[in-house]
Amino acid sequence: MSDPKLRLSVLDQSPAMQGIGEDVAIRQTIEMAKHCEALGYSRFWVSEHHGSRTIVGSAPEILVAAIAASTSRIRVGTAGVLLPHYAPLKVAEQFRVLESIAPGRIDLGLGRAPGTEGRMAHALNPHGDEAVERFPANVRDIVAWTSGAPLAEGHPFSALRVSPQTPHAPEVWVLGSSDYGAQVAAFLGLPFCHAAFINERGCADAIELHRKLYRPSERWPKPVATACVFALAADTSDKARRIMATRVRSRLNRDIGVRVPLLPPDEALASITPAEQRRADAIMAEAICGDGPACARKLRDLAGKWGVEEMVILTHAYHIEDRKRSFEILAREFKPGEI
Repeated sequence: MSDPKLRLSVLDQSPAMQGIGEDVAIRQTIEMAKHCEALGYSRFWVSEHHGSRTIVGSAPEILVAAIAASTSRIRVGTAGVLLPHYAPLKVAEQFRVLESIAPGRIDLGLGRAPGTEGRMAHALNPHGDEAVERFPANVRDIVAWTSGAPLAEGHPFSALRVSPQTPHAPEVWVLGSSDYGAQVAAFLGLPFCHAAFINERGCADAIELHRKLYRPSERWPKPVATACVFALAADTSDKARRIMATRVRSRLNRDIGVRVPLLPPDEALASITPAEQRRADAIMAEAICGDGPACARKLRDLAGKWGVEEMVILTHAYHIEDRKRSFEILAREFKPGEI
Protein backbone atom coordinates (compact mmCIF):
# COMPACT_ATOMS: atom_id res chain seq x y z
CA MET A 1 0.00 0.00 0.00
CA SER A 2 1.44 3.39 -0.95
CA ASP A 3 0.60 7.03 -0.37
CA PRO A 4 2.50 9.30 -2.77
CA LYS A 5 1.18 12.41 -1.03
CA LEU A 6 2.80 11.70 2.34
CA ARG A 7 6.55 12.14 2.57
CA LEU A 8 8.58 10.80 5.49
CA SER A 9 11.68 12.38 6.98
CA VAL A 10 13.85 11.56 9.99
CA LEU A 11 14.96 13.26 13.21
CA ASP A 12 17.96 11.59 14.85
CA GLN A 13 18.88 12.73 18.38
CA SER A 14 22.11 10.72 18.82
CA PRO A 15 20.77 8.74 21.81
CA ALA A 16 23.36 7.28 24.19
CA MET A 17 23.14 3.62 25.19
CA GLN A 18 24.17 2.06 28.48
CA GLY A 19 27.54 0.38 28.19
CA ILE A 20 28.36 2.02 24.85
CA GLY A 21 30.49 5.16 24.46
CA GLU A 22 28.78 8.44 23.68
CA ASP A 23 31.14 8.88 20.73
CA VAL A 24 29.55 5.79 19.20
CA ALA A 25 26.16 7.52 19.28
CA ILE A 26 27.54 10.34 17.13
CA ARG A 27 29.00 7.94 14.57
CA GLN A 28 25.74 5.99 14.52
CA THR A 29 23.87 9.15 13.56
CA ILE A 30 26.03 9.46 10.44
CA GLU A 31 25.49 5.76 9.73
CA MET A 32 21.73 6.19 10.10
CA ALA A 33 21.73 9.13 7.68
CA LYS A 34 23.33 7.06 4.96
CA HIS A 35 20.90 4.23 5.65
CA CYS A 36 17.86 6.52 5.46
CA GLU A 37 19.08 8.14 2.26
CA ALA A 38 19.33 4.69 0.65
CA LEU A 39 15.73 4.01 1.71
CA GLY A 40 14.46 7.18 0.05
CA TYR A 41 13.63 9.43 3.01
CA SER A 42 13.24 13.13 2.19
CA ARG A 43 15.20 14.80 5.01
CA PHE A 44 17.51 13.83 7.83
CA TRP A 45 17.57 16.26 10.74
CA VAL A 46 19.69 16.24 13.91
CA SER A 47 18.94 17.85 17.26
CA GLU A 48 20.86 19.91 19.81
CA HIS A 49 21.04 19.08 23.53
CA HIS A 50 23.57 19.97 26.21
CA GLY A 51 24.59 18.26 29.43
CA SER A 52 22.33 15.25 28.85
CA ARG A 53 23.43 11.67 29.38
CA THR A 54 20.56 10.47 27.19
CA ILE A 55 20.89 12.63 24.07
CA VAL A 56 24.47 13.61 23.24
CA GLY A 57 24.30 15.56 19.97
CA SER A 58 25.56 18.93 21.20
CA ALA A 59 26.85 20.44 17.92
CA PRO A 60 24.33 19.86 15.14
CA GLU A 61 26.12 22.12 12.66
CA ILE A 62 29.16 19.82 12.80
CA LEU A 63 27.03 16.69 12.42
CA VAL A 64 25.24 18.23 9.45
CA ALA A 65 28.60 18.86 7.75
CA ALA A 66 29.68 15.26 8.30
CA ILE A 67 26.35 13.89 7.07
CA ALA A 68 26.26 16.19 4.05
CA ALA A 69 29.74 15.00 3.07
CA SER A 70 28.65 11.36 3.49
CA THR A 71 25.43 11.59 1.44
CA SER A 72 24.45 12.84 -2.00
CA ARG A 73 20.67 13.26 -2.26
CA ILE A 74 18.85 13.55 1.05
CA ARG A 75 18.23 16.98 2.54
CA VAL A 76 20.23 17.46 5.74
CA GLY A 77 19.56 19.87 8.55
CA THR A 78 18.94 20.79 12.15
CA ALA A 79 15.94 20.37 14.40
CA GLY A 80 17.30 22.43 15.59
CA VAL A 81 19.93 25.01 16.25
CA LEU A 82 18.95 26.46 19.64
CA LEU A 83 19.32 30.11 18.79
CA PRO A 84 19.58 31.63 22.29
CA HIS A 85 23.07 30.11 22.58
CA TYR A 86 24.47 31.80 19.45
CA ALA A 87 25.02 35.05 17.59
CA PRO A 88 22.72 35.04 14.55
CA LEU A 89 25.50 36.15 12.20
CA LYS A 90 27.65 33.17 13.18
CA VAL A 91 24.76 30.78 12.53
CA ALA A 92 24.25 32.35 9.10
CA GLU A 93 27.95 31.96 8.27
CA GLN A 94 27.94 28.31 9.37
CA PHE A 95 24.98 27.49 7.19
CA ARG A 96 26.36 29.34 4.19
CA VAL A 97 29.39 27.08 4.51
CA LEU A 98 27.12 24.03 4.77
CA GLU A 99 25.21 25.19 1.69
CA SER A 100 28.55 25.33 -0.12
CA ILE A 101 29.30 21.74 0.91
CA ALA A 102 25.89 20.41 -0.17
CA PRO A 103 24.21 22.92 -2.51
CA GLY A 104 20.44 22.81 -2.40
CA ARG A 105 20.30 20.22 0.40
CA ILE A 106 20.61 22.17 3.66
CA ASP A 107 17.82 22.87 6.16
CA LEU A 108 18.28 25.27 9.05
CA GLY A 109 15.74 24.54 11.75
CA LEU A 110 15.75 27.13 14.55
CA GLY A 111 14.43 26.66 18.07
CA ARG A 112 13.99 28.96 21.05
CA ALA A 113 14.32 26.34 23.80
CA PRO A 114 17.62 25.97 25.73
CA GLY A 115 17.83 22.17 25.33
CA THR A 116 19.35 21.94 28.82
CA GLU A 117 19.01 23.12 32.41
CA GLY A 118 19.59 26.68 33.58
CA ARG A 119 23.22 26.53 34.69
CA MET A 120 24.37 24.88 31.47
CA ALA A 121 22.38 27.40 29.43
CA HIS A 122 24.08 30.25 31.29
CA ALA A 123 27.49 28.71 30.65
CA LEU A 124 26.71 28.48 26.94
CA ASN A 125 25.57 32.10 26.78
CA PRO A 126 25.33 34.35 29.85
CA HIS A 127 23.05 36.64 27.84
CA GLY A 128 20.73 33.85 26.71
CA ASP A 129 17.64 35.32 28.38
CA GLU A 130 17.99 38.45 26.28
CA ALA A 131 18.47 36.29 23.17
CA VAL A 132 15.24 34.44 23.93
CA GLU A 133 13.36 37.74 23.84
CA ARG A 134 15.00 38.60 20.53
CA PHE A 135 14.19 35.24 18.92
CA PRO A 136 11.83 36.56 16.19
CA ALA A 137 14.22 39.37 15.22
CA ASN A 138 17.19 36.99 15.22
CA VAL A 139 15.35 34.54 12.98
CA ARG A 140 14.50 37.41 10.63
CA ASP A 141 18.17 38.42 10.46
CA ILE A 142 19.30 34.85 9.79
CA VAL A 143 16.84 34.56 6.90
CA ALA A 144 18.30 37.72 5.40
CA TRP A 145 21.93 36.76 5.97
CA THR A 146 21.51 33.25 4.55
CA SER A 147 19.51 34.35 1.50
CA GLY A 148 21.35 37.54 0.62
CA ALA A 149 18.26 39.66 1.17
CA PRO A 150 18.65 43.09 2.79
CA LEU A 151 18.28 43.43 6.53
CA ALA A 152 15.53 45.53 8.03
CA GLU A 153 15.74 49.25 7.29
CA GLY A 154 18.10 50.98 9.70
CA HIS A 155 19.67 47.71 10.89
CA PRO A 156 23.07 48.45 12.48
CA PHE A 157 24.73 45.57 10.61
CA SER A 158 23.25 46.20 7.17
CA ALA A 159 26.65 47.04 5.63
CA LEU A 160 28.27 43.74 6.65
CA ARG A 161 29.18 41.18 4.00
CA VAL A 162 28.44 37.57 4.98
CA SER A 163 30.54 34.87 3.37
CA PRO A 164 30.75 32.57 1.58
CA GLN A 165 28.38 33.81 -1.09
CA THR A 166 26.27 30.94 -2.43
CA PRO A 167 23.82 30.57 -5.33
CA HIS A 168 21.43 28.65 -3.06
CA ALA A 169 20.10 29.46 0.40
CA PRO A 170 19.29 26.97 3.16
CA GLU A 171 15.64 26.33 3.93
CA VAL A 172 14.99 28.08 7.24
CA TRP A 173 12.37 26.41 9.45
CA VAL A 174 10.97 27.47 12.81
CA LEU A 175 10.57 24.64 15.30
CA GLY A 176 8.37 24.50 18.37
CA SER A 177 6.20 22.48 20.71
CA SER A 178 3.74 25.31 21.40
CA ASP A 179 1.83 28.05 19.60
CA TYR A 180 4.72 30.49 19.92
CA GLY A 181 6.89 28.98 17.19
CA ALA A 182 3.88 28.68 14.90
CA GLN A 183 3.18 32.40 15.27
CA VAL A 184 6.81 33.39 14.62
CA ALA A 185 6.93 31.21 11.52
CA ALA A 186 3.63 32.62 10.26
CA PHE A 187 4.69 36.23 10.82
CA LEU A 188 7.99 35.74 8.97
CA GLY A 189 6.55 33.62 6.16
CA LEU A 190 8.54 30.50 7.08
CA PRO A 191 7.73 26.79 7.29
CA PHE A 192 6.95 25.37 10.72
CA CYS A 193 7.63 22.01 12.32
CA HIS A 194 5.72 21.08 15.46
CA ALA A 195 7.40 18.74 17.97
CA ALA A 196 4.41 16.45 18.39
CA PHE A 197 6.59 13.88 20.18
CA ILE A 198 6.73 16.43 23.00
CA ASN A 199 3.21 17.86 22.75
CA GLU A 200 0.96 15.86 20.44
CA ARG A 201 -2.24 17.33 21.84
CA GLY A 202 -1.23 20.84 20.83
CA CYS A 203 -0.12 19.91 17.32
CA ALA A 204 -3.39 20.45 15.43
CA ASP A 205 -3.97 23.87 17.01
CA ALA A 206 -0.39 25.03 16.37
CA ILE A 207 -0.45 24.03 12.70
CA GLU A 208 -3.89 25.57 12.20
CA LEU A 209 -2.70 28.81 13.83
CA HIS A 210 0.31 28.85 11.49
CA ARG A 211 -2.02 28.58 8.50
CA LYS A 212 -4.47 31.17 9.83
CA LEU A 213 -1.85 33.84 10.60
CA TYR A 214 0.48 33.10 7.69
CA ARG A 215 1.98 36.06 5.83
CA PRO A 216 3.28 34.94 2.40
CA SER A 217 6.98 35.39 1.66
CA GLU A 218 8.82 35.31 -1.66
CA ARG A 219 10.24 31.84 -1.05
CA TRP A 220 7.15 30.47 0.69
CA PRO A 221 4.00 31.98 -0.87
CA LYS A 222 1.85 29.37 0.90
CA PRO A 223 2.15 27.97 4.44
CA VAL A 224 4.19 24.78 4.81
CA ALA A 225 4.07 22.75 8.02
CA THR A 226 5.07 19.35 9.25
CA ALA A 227 5.11 17.47 12.53
CA CYS A 228 7.68 15.27 14.23
CA VAL A 229 6.35 12.13 15.91
CA PHE A 230 7.87 9.13 17.63
CA ALA A 231 7.33 5.90 15.70
CA LEU A 232 8.77 2.40 16.04
CA ALA A 233 8.04 -0.43 13.62
CA ALA A 234 9.16 -4.05 13.77
CA ASP A 235 8.39 -7.26 11.93
CA THR A 236 5.71 -8.14 14.49
CA SER A 237 3.71 -6.11 16.98
CA ASP A 238 5.06 -8.18 19.86
CA LYS A 239 8.65 -7.47 18.82
CA ALA A 240 7.88 -3.77 18.46
CA ARG A 241 6.44 -3.63 21.98
CA ARG A 242 9.49 -5.39 23.37
CA ILE A 243 11.87 -2.93 21.66
CA MET A 244 9.64 -0.08 22.82
CA ALA A 245 10.42 -0.92 26.46
CA THR A 246 13.61 1.09 26.04
CA ARG A 247 11.60 4.18 25.13
CA VAL A 248 9.06 3.58 27.88
CA ARG A 249 11.79 3.40 30.52
CA SER A 250 13.35 6.60 29.17
CA ARG A 251 9.99 8.42 29.35
CA LEU A 252 9.42 7.22 32.90
CA ASN A 253 12.86 8.52 33.82
CA ARG A 254 12.15 11.85 32.17
CA ASP A 255 8.96 12.22 34.20
CA ILE A 256 11.05 12.34 37.37
CA GLY A 257 13.90 14.41 35.91
CA VAL A 258 16.34 11.54 35.39
CA ARG A 259 18.47 11.56 32.23
CA VAL A 260 20.51 8.40 31.77
CA PRO A 261 21.63 6.32 28.78
CA LEU A 262 19.05 4.06 27.16
CA LEU A 263 18.70 0.55 28.59
CA PRO A 264 18.47 -2.66 26.55
CA PRO A 265 14.83 -3.76 26.11
CA ASP A 266 14.84 -6.69 28.54
CA GLU A 267 16.58 -4.69 31.25
CA ALA A 268 14.27 -1.73 30.67
CA LEU A 269 11.19 -3.93 30.92
CA ALA A 270 12.43 -5.58 34.12
CA SER A 271 13.08 -2.17 35.71
CA ILE A 272 9.45 -0.99 35.53
CA THR A 273 7.99 -1.15 39.02
CA PRO A 274 4.36 -1.97 39.87
CA ALA A 275 3.88 1.68 40.82
CA GLU A 276 5.06 2.73 37.34
CA GLN A 277 3.06 0.19 35.38
CA ARG A 278 -0.04 2.30 34.74
CA ARG A 279 2.05 5.15 33.38
CA ALA A 280 4.11 2.67 31.32
CA ASP A 281 0.93 1.18 29.85
CA ALA A 282 -0.31 4.65 28.91
CA ILE A 283 2.96 5.51 27.15
CA MET A 284 2.78 2.27 25.20
CA ALA A 285 -0.88 2.74 24.28
CA GLU A 286 -0.31 6.26 22.93
CA ALA A 287 2.78 5.37 20.90
CA ILE A 288 2.99 4.71 17.18
CA CYS A 289 4.40 1.24 17.75
CA GLY A 290 3.68 -2.03 15.96
CA ASP A 291 4.15 -3.79 12.66
CA GLY A 292 4.46 -1.88 9.40
CA PRO A 293 0.79 -1.63 8.42
CA ALA A 294 -0.27 -0.55 11.91
CA CYS A 295 2.36 2.20 12.11
CA ALA A 296 1.67 3.40 8.57
CA ARG A 297 -2.05 3.59 9.31
CA LYS A 298 -1.45 5.74 12.39
CA LEU A 299 0.93 8.03 10.48
CA ARG A 300 -1.58 8.54 7.68
CA ASP A 301 -4.36 9.18 10.19
CA LEU A 302 -2.31 11.85 11.98
CA ALA A 303 -1.19 13.43 8.71
CA GLY A 304 -4.83 13.69 7.64
CA LYS A 305 -5.90 15.05 11.01
CA TRP A 306 -3.20 17.73 10.97
CA GLY A 307 -3.40 18.44 7.24
CA VAL A 308 0.31 17.88 6.53
CA GLU A 309 2.00 16.22 3.57
CA GLU A 310 5.20 15.34 5.42
CA MET A 311 5.90 13.65 8.74
CA VAL A 312 9.25 13.58 10.53
CA ILE A 313 9.96 10.33 12.36
CA LEU A 314 11.92 10.07 15.61
CA THR A 315 12.90 6.56 16.74
CA HIS A 316 14.77 5.55 19.89
CA ALA A 317 15.89 1.95 20.29
CA TYR A 318 18.85 0.49 22.12
CA HIS A 319 20.17 -1.50 19.15
CA ILE A 320 20.96 0.39 15.97
CA GLU A 321 19.82 -2.60 13.92
CA ASP A 322 16.35 -2.24 15.44
CA ARG A 323 16.30 1.43 14.44
CA LYS A 324 17.46 0.60 10.94
CA ARG A 325 14.85 -2.11 10.59
CA SER A 326 12.12 0.25 11.77
CA PHE A 327 12.96 2.73 9.02
CA GLU A 328 13.13 -0.08 6.47
CA ILE A 329 9.66 -1.29 7.42
CA LEU A 330 8.16 2.21 7.31
CA ALA A 331 9.78 2.86 3.93
CA ARG A 332 8.22 -0.32 2.59
CA GLU A 333 4.76 0.96 3.54
CA PHE A 334 5.14 4.07 1.42
CA LYS A 335 6.05 4.62 -2.22
CA PRO A 336 9.77 3.78 -2.63
CA GLY A 337 11.92 6.76 -3.51
CA GLU A 338 9.09 9.24 -2.91
CA ILE A 339 8.59 9.06 0.83
